Amino acid sequence: MMAYLIKNAQIVNEQSIYTADIYIENDTIQRIDKNIHLEKNHQLIDANGQYLIPGAIDDQVHFREPGLTHKETIKTGSLVAVAGKITSFMEMPNTNPQTVTHQRLEEKFAMAAKSSYANYSFKFGGTNDNLEDIKKINPKTTAGLKLFLGSSTGNMLVDDWKVLEEIFKHSPVIISTHCEDEDTIKKNMEIYKVRYGDDIPVKYHPKIRSEEACYLSSSRAVELAKKTDARLHVFHLSTAKETHLFDSDIPLEKKKITSEVCIHHLWFSDEDYAEKGTHIKWNPAIKTAQDRDQLLKALLDNKIDVLATDHAPHTLEEKNQVYTKAPSGGPLVQHAIPALLEFFHQGKIRLEDIVQKFCHNPALLFDVHKRGFIKEGYKADLVLLNTKKPWTITKDNILYKCGWSPFEGTTFQSQIEKTFVNGQLIYDNFKFNDIKNAQRLEFDR
Repeated sequence: MMAYLIKNAQIVNEQSIYTADIYIENDTIQRIDKNIHLEKNHQLIDANGQYLIPGAIDDQVHFREPGLTHKETIKTGSLVAVAGKITSFMEMPNTNPQTVTHQRLEEKFAMAAKSSYANYSFKFGGTNDNLEDIKKINPKTTAGLKLFLGSSTGNMLVDDWKVLEEIFKHSPVIISTHCEDEDTIKKNMEIYKVRYGDDIPVKYHPKIRSEEACYLSSSRAVELAKKTDARLHVFHLSTAKETHLFDSDIPLEKKKITSEVCIHHLWFSDEDYAEKGTHIKWNPAIKTAQDRDQLLKALLDNKIDVLATDHAPHTLEEKNQVYTKAPSGGPLVQHAIPALLEFFHQGKIRLEDIVQKFCHNPALLFDVHKRGFIKEGYKADLVLLNTKKPWTITKDNILYKCGWSPFEGTTFQSQIEKTFVNGQLIYDNFKFNDIKNAQRLEFDR
């Protein structure tokens, strides 16, 4: 393995920025100091004062393998994630077949071991009838448990609250939830189907998958977690109202109930449906500009603890169908960090806070072993940023297998220059080195 000495970097870590050199050898950060000089063989990289940050840990992606590989694979998804600064991911269980048995879980780990370019783990899926399997999850080797409390595919909607209480009582790992109330959504959908049939204008998506549907489900999940003393993490908040369910005064390491927000809920609003249509149809739905602004405020106030992508690609052919047939979700891992850096350029968020919420906090929240920070002895998952290199998103530079992005036509001020995974340079200015040295994530539990 090549050893690297990165000189003259502005290191962003643990709420500070300082200039230093970093020496990485094998898969580990060996030394951080000023003016490091070495006799041994290594490759020198002069950062020229650019920012060096930890690789992001994305706790929510859908890489579609097995069963839906016309949209994405672990190989293609992880490669694009590395191009977008995401060096570790936790993938969701609603593939085909679903990851709701330990056999299926280990099959996915085996797939990733052969094909992933980024470090990997997978969430085990909960159903109405697999409690005994949930009890057997190994906390040291599996990221966590995912529960769909809103509509999903097949048997993955968990809508029996007696079962849910048992799951909350007995899960040996952190429970991550998709919270939308199914009955509320069904009632709203019927109203609009009577009026429009299948071709419902997409602007009504946030009325169908409404604030009420989100808050009702999220508040029930939080209440149940408090009742059972469960460790709960609520995925992709989309409303200002939901943010009031979470505490801001408790340090993250002491929180039993945490939450996240995704980039699309911070970037888009319901005003964008007119231009973007079903290309920004997500579940939960993108809602009002006020919701968007309050979500960012809650992130900065520490009511929301984690940033994520909920990367969930579909083909354009699928997305361009009428409302009731167009699937929800879109590709995001390539452009999540550049989008967040626009907020940095606009003075809305500090670079230190982006690193805290997308690198440090996922590592702390999920007890990830020696990742998410720039420290001696930690895994060398590192990203060099150029914050003064504008680029416009076009078909030619979109790397997703599905071939499109909701950000197409947008100009970002920052680019990802280089991405290291376990000490090896995998991505370098839109060029990839075909090195698969990704590792299965380990957890200090």
